[in-house]
Formats: sequence, C-alpha cells, structure tokens
Amino acid sequence: MPTPILIIDKLHIGYGDKVVIRDLSLEVHEGEFVALLGASGSGKSSVLRTLAGFHPVMSGRIILEGKDITNEPPERRNVGMVFQNYALFPTMTAFENIAFALRVAKMPQSEIGKRVAQIAETSGITEQLHKKPATMSGGQQQRVAIARALVAGSKVLLFDEPLSNLDAKVRVTMRREIKRLQQEFGFTAVFVTHDQEDALTMSDTIVVLANGGVEQIGDGRTLYREPATPFICEFIGTANELPTPLAGQILGSDVRGRIFVRHEDVLVGKVIPAGLPATVRHVEFLGAHSRIDLDTGGYFISAARMGHELPEIGETVSWTIRPGSVHIFEEADR
Repeated sequence: MPTPILIIDKLHIGYGDKVVIRDLSLEVHEGEFVALLGASGSGKSSVLRTLAGFHPVMSGRIILEGKDITNEPPERRNVGMVFQNYALFPTMTAFENIAFALRVAKMPQSEIGKRVAQIAETSGITEQLHKKPATMSGGQQQRVAIARALVAGSKVLLFDEPLSNLDAKVRVTMRREIKRLQQEFGFTAVFVTHDQEDALTMSDTIVVLANGGVEQIGDGRTLYREPATPFICEFIGTANELPTPLAGQILGSDVRGRIFVRHEDVLVGKVIPAGLPATVRHVEFLGAHSRIDLDTGGYFISAARMGHELPEIGETVSWTIRPGSVHIFEEADR
C-alpha cells in the first residue's frame, strides 16, 4: 500500500486544560475522501482547525506528504480550506477571490488569468467570474470557494461543514459537484459534517467522533451494518433498543447486554409465522418509506415499511425481526 499523504499520529487537542480530542490517529491516502462525522461539540471542527494550523496541538504529530507540519504556520502547510460560510471577500469578484492567493505569491498576471480561467471552466463557474459574492447563489459561492482552495495547487482540501447553509435540493447537487471536482482534480478531502447523509454518500472513509475520541472508523456500509458500539448503532441510521425481556421473547433465547435492531429489520404484517402481537400506535408517511410505531405490550418499537399498504392506527398486527439483524453489545461496550 502506498505511503499515506496525511498521517495524524496520537493527536491531543484542547483549549486551556480542557481536552476535546484524545489520542486521534488516522492515515489518509492520496485521492481519498474522509469524513469527520459527529454531533455538535464532538471536536470535529477542532481537528480541522488543527490540521489547517489555526489551533495548536497539545501533543501528537501531523505528517503531510512525509513532512512533519505539526508546528508549521497555516501558510506553509500546503492545504486548502473551504469554510462553512465560504469566507469570500465581499468586495471582490469571483475572479479576484480565486486569484487572491496567486497574487500574494506574485505570480505573473498572464499566468494568473490562465490558471483562473482553467479552474473556473472545470468548476463550471466561468459565467460567474465577473460577479461579486452577494449576487451569486449559495451553490455558486461554494464552487468559487473550492476553486480558490484548489488554484494554489493544494493536494489536500479541508472542508468545514460547507453544505450546512444550503437548502436540501442544492445540498444534494453540491454533494455530487464536490465529488465530481474531486475526481476531476484528484485532490484528497477531509470533510467535517454533522449530517449522516453527507458522510454516507460522499466518503470513502468515515471517522465518527464522540466523547472526545474515535468511536469507529470505516466505510459507510461497515458502520451501518457492523456498528462497533451502541453509540454507532443509534447515531448512524435509526435503531430500536430492545428491552431484554422483549428481546428474549422475539429471539426465543436468554440474552444479556444492550440489544439493537434497525427499523427496516422489524417486519410487520397481519400474520407472521412465529411473530408477536402488537398494536399500531402511529403511522408516519415519509415518502420513500413509512414509519410504524408499535406497542408490543408496554414496550414501544418502530418499523420502517416500504410500499403504500399500511396498517391502521389501533390495528393489531404481527411482528418479528429479520434473521441475523440483531446487534448485541456487552454492558462494558460504550
């Protein structure tokens, strides 16, 4: 396997005496798309700011392209940063924003014009170059911000929740656009988000942060189908935690620990062989699927159901669990 382009080695990050990230180690390979996924306060943005050089480390190392950059200032790290609010200069045109770093580097004007035109064409913003940020849509501003980060030749781009200010439809479009640009330019991405869909749809590798550390690292399918902790089971997707008495009934065996089953793995019907009875308490239509809340005799669970034929509220139904779909964690597991 080739040498990673970015190595994070036993990184501790804090503010004063407060540690927000403990012992973070991660290898990122060239062309990889890595998401740092976590809830608010999990430390994901602190990791990004530290990688960019905006925040000092407490201990540990950051190695970029074989060079220790742990104590290097931001301007000497050769990483690009795409901020949540785009951070474009409001009085400059898109062209001037993209060209800014090249002018600071004293690149000849003819070369600047060529470089900006080339990256604007690939990014699909040639017609926006004469405009100022206030006259552009959120998606257009995002493309300018990415082009500005790329034009200086950075191989690693750091994205700090860049889609959070976009509406749902534009967000989906920009996910695809960022992936297209990554494939077009071949850059390596470290992408901070609190949104599962961003992480699952865009990333090769997802790093889930919680409680000051790493809960699990893996691709989206692994995290979803093979969660390492109860936190992952509840945080990625939707899942029921089954009380042990109910789990024992449905599994037909004595079980201990914390038991989870995903909503789509709860099967509901009028009559299901070996199923248990339940009363439908709520039905919620969500478009592609519906959520059915069941009262199983004092214990409440939810099921995800495809299709248009749904039970009525108050109806008695039968339910069971898809074979092999239960996740059981020892009490010692986090």
